Amino acid sequence: MEIVTVVGSLILGVLLLFLFIIPTFTNSSQSKTGHSNQTTKSAVKAPQKYTATEVSSHNKRTDCWVIIKDKVYDVTSYVEEHPGGDAILTNAGGDSTEGFYGPQHGTRVFDIIDDFCIGELEQ
Repeated sequence: MEIVTVVGSLILGVLLLFLFIIPTFTNSSQSKTGHSNQTTKSAVKAPQKYTATEVSSHNKRTDCWVIIKDKVYDVTSYVEEHPGGDAILTNAGGDSTEGFYGPQHGTRVFDIIDDFCIGELEQ
């Protein structure tokens, strides 16, 4: 009977180790190295600001930025994939808000556009 109690205590000790000590160690090591999954407000950078003049110089197929609702997007990597072909270049380096919200775009475009955002238009 004594052996069963000792074995039970050992198993309980190991379980407690896995439940309390190891997760605490993992969380503290993540916070020391900065690899936590949680984002803090102090880690969020202020958005980059661009003038309309700066954006206007990015007006080529190989360097294409657009403005949509006062945000700046670098869509260079998407130009060749654009289902509308060269229509994406119509307002390259300028304001594409009207074209972006046109009837030709399905809802998918609203899901992917944030991936291309590089900053905001400076007023």
